[in-house]
Amino acid sequence: MNTLKKLKEFYWPFRSYFFWSLFALLFVTAITLVYPMVLKVTIDEVVMQEKYNLIPYIGAIFIGLMIIKGFATYFHQYLGDLFGIRSVYSLRDELYKKLQRLAFKYYDNAKTGDLMSRLTADVEAFRFFLSVGFSELIRIVLLILLSLSIMFYYSVPLAIVTMIAMPFLALVVYKFDRQVHPAFRRIRKSFGKLNTRVQENISGMNTVKSLSRENFEIGRFLNRSDHYRQRYIETSNLWSKFFPLMEFIGNICVVALLAYGGYLVINGSLTLGELVAFFSLVWYILGPLMNLGFVVNLFSQSKASGERLLEILEAKEDVQEKEGAIVKDRLNGHVTFEDVTLTYTEDDDSALKQISFDAPPGKTIGLIGATGSGKTSITQLITRFYEPEQGNVRIDGKPVQDYGLKTLRKNIGFVLQESFLFSTSIKENISYGNPDATLEDVIAAAKRAQAHEFILDMPEGYDTLLGERGMGLSGGQKQRIAIARAILIDPAILVLDDATSAVDMETEFSIQKALQEVMKGRTTFIIAHRISSLKHADEILVLEDGLVKERGVHDELLVNGGPYQRIYDIQYQDKEKIMNTSHIS
Repeated sequence: MNTLKKLKEFYWPFRSYFFWSLFALLFVTAITLVYPMVLKVTIDEVVMQEKYNLIPYIGAIFIGLMIIKGFATYFHQYLGDLFGIRSVYSLRDELYKKLQRLAFKYYDNAKTGDLMSRLTADVEAFRFFLSVGFSELIRIVLLILLSLSIMFYYSVPLAIVTMIAMPFLALVVYKFDRQVHPAFRRIRKSFGKLNTRVQENISGMNTVKSLSRENFEIGRFLNRSDHYRQRYIETSNLWSKFFPLMEFIGNICVVALLAYGGYLVINGSLTLGELVAFFSLVWYILGPLMNLGFVVNLFSQSKASGERLLEILEAKEDVQEKEGAIVKDRLNGHVTFEDVTLTYTEDDDSALKQISFDAPPGKTIGLIGATGSGKTSITQLITRFYEPEQGNVRIDGKPVQDYGLKTLRKNIGFVLQESFLFSTSIKENISYGNPDATLEDVIAAAKRAQAHEFILDMPEGYDTLLGERGMGLSGGQKQRIAIARAILIDPAILVLDDATSAVDMETEFSIQKALQEVMKGRTTFIIAHRISSLKHADEILVLEDGLVKERGVHDELLVNGGPYQRIYDIQYQDKEKIMNTSHIS
């Protein structure tokens, strides 16, 4: 119940649907309990005493009750479904909002397939319990209590004899619940891993096919699928073990009823109609008690699902906006790092170690170094994708924590190494960060990013719909659209994270030429492996293992004999040797 309490804020606002559904359920249950009484009257009054003139009246009452029960059942089910659907709508919205607020640190360890499983299968399991499980539990309790009351009214001794086995049945249900909940928890985890396997395979299909690893991927999927199957078999085994036992205990109750009830009828202590009514009422108790296993099953599934949903809702938001944060339309873009240290996880080495530099507005900072040296980490601290362990990151003299997140990130344009495009039109992709931009603005940004010409060659120009993740475009075309998207928000700070890595040398030259104009008046960070992409920077930071090993301009660093010169030699002198060898041959 602790899980339900924690999720109360999502379903309690819609409690009116639930209570009206319960009100309708009271009618359904009350009319259901009239059936045994109608049987008693029919047998004792009509059949035994031959009062056949009562048949039309009993028939009319029975039909009337059926009509009322039909309407009550409709409202009970409809309002119950509304309760679950409205609650889950609110819950799913909050889950999605939470995922938008969580920092990169959360996604470093999260699996896409598992998150999708939580937002679909787990949410649906919780909805089903709200729509059906709650009311079914109450229906069972009402049926049992009211049936017992009627049974004790007819015959106290027979009611006691019939109920002797009931505590044993309740104990079996309790044991079943204790074992089935962990089983469903394992099923949910296994399903999340299976989803992750499918999602990763589809996302990486080009790699799979290019390396002929289809059979390997089939094997990995079958392993996950088999694990999921085994978890379900475990749960099925529990059902197979407990439910025959429940039925056996229930049948003991029926045997006791028929034996002792028959004896009472023969002795005249009980009428035949009361015995028949008793028999019906017993099944109104045994049926719900055995159905309690189904409710326990629903409860266990919803509890397991609720726990997985709470893991998202209660996840720590490492990056939060402080109260009274600065809100501005435009920042100057003066970036300062003061002895900044960043560690992603406690067990890992620091990604950045006491990094300090100053980047006034309009200055271009080049970042170069081996993979994992800390280049991207610097830019991710500017946008507060992560928080520094030590030191301060400032913009315009104020710590980045003082700014509202929207203010901060609206003033920083990112072009990432792997450009992500949405399955929508080219125009909407470019204007994603500035949805109010006109078509003229979009075209101007595309021209500056050297993307206008190839866009016009597309079937519908700027209205051309792209496939998933920009399917149908080359890597260079995707990056140029991403550059146009960054240009369009008119950022004070521009981050180019290996932005020209997927284009040829000629296109790179054209883009860099266009970007020279775009970078005027903006603080620009260029992350690159090619020296040609950043040799015109006002200051170049050479990083190695999270430390700044060298800093300076291109010409200065070439004569220092340090890491920068070694990178230059690898990229240019080796290239010249290859060209000379090719020319001689």
